[in-house]
Amino acid sequence: MSDAASPSLDLTLGILRAAAEETRLRILALLTEGELSVSDFTDILGQSQPRISRHLKLLVEAGLVERHREGAWAFFRLTDRSDAARIIRPMLDSLNRSDPLLLDDRTRLEAVRNQRSHAAQAFFSRLAPEWDRIRSLHAPEATVEAAVLDVLGEKSIRNLVDLGTGTGRMLQLLAPRALRTVGLDASHAMLSVARANLEKAGLRGIELRQGDIYAPPFPRDTFDLVVIHQVLHYLDDPARAIREASRLVAPGGRILVVDFAPHNLEFLRETQAHRRLGFAPEQVADWLDEAGLDCLLNRQIAPSKNGDEQLIVSLWLGQDRRVMTDWPLAASDREVA
Repeated sequence: MSDAASPSLDLTLGILRAAAEETRLRILALLTEGELSVSDFTDILGQSQPRISRHLKLLVEAGLVERHREGAWAFFRLTDRSDAARIIRPMLDSLNRSDPLLLDDRTRLEAVRNQRSHAAQAFFSRLAPEWDRIRSLHAPEATVEAAVLDVLGEKSIRNLVDLGTGTGRMLQLLAPRALRTVGLDASHAMLSVARANLEKAGLRGIELRQGDIYAPPFPRDTFDLVVIHQVLHYLDDPARAIREASRLVAPGGRILVVDFAPHNLEFLRETQAHRRLGFAPEQVADWLDEAGLDCLLNRQIAPSKNGDEQLIVSLWLGQDRRVMTDWPLAASDREVA
């Protein structure tokens, strides 16, 4: 590391002072396991909410911890994009994980996560019967997920965002291939389900954010892959959602849209709050084009059984046209349903 790239002495001293206190060091050690709320810390560390909040405030001000709101809740995570991260990460990695105090903290963390998982699954179980009915109308999830991986190919993923992440299934599927993974959803309840599912899958470092798909809280040109999976049919203005998503795509990056082909199952409006009954291939392709992306392919997956009430799943892959990358699809690979 060159001197020009190294943190200043004053900054380094400030970071070390912020971490050099038992409770704050325990908080930092816990955050290596994933993001946590103030309530989680009070349960794990057995300290009052005001005291925990004061420690967290110091850590945030030192740049060691990032805070984000999720409705009435606040969640905290270790920073990973600053000088503070370069200083503190090696120290946290060197901690003795067998230390009795840290071991007790992780044991209580596991109990907190189990409690959170039970609450999330109780919420999800109330929705499951209707969701199971919808899943029975289209191809198995495993088939759709295999198609997602096939469409994306082997191209590396640096920064991924899943807009309308729901239960976090796309995050589970794609996070192992990405350096940074973010899930956005408007519902705190659904984010709780996603958080529990990701913890159960042993996936760490995934960021979950509460926000509006029409105004995603991320800078322009941030992600090289944006996923919109089974979201558009809930929206009044899906074209606007694609335009906003395109703002997040880095030059040469991609958008993957997964939704239903046109259908006439009106009961989905009445019982599942679907606003749109599917989308024609050219409709989404036109929206991508208007947003500055080339539609590289559209693939349709037929249901596994015949019947009057069946849904076809459609996948669209768009690529930002500002920069041609080194992986253009051959003409034989471009698919039009």
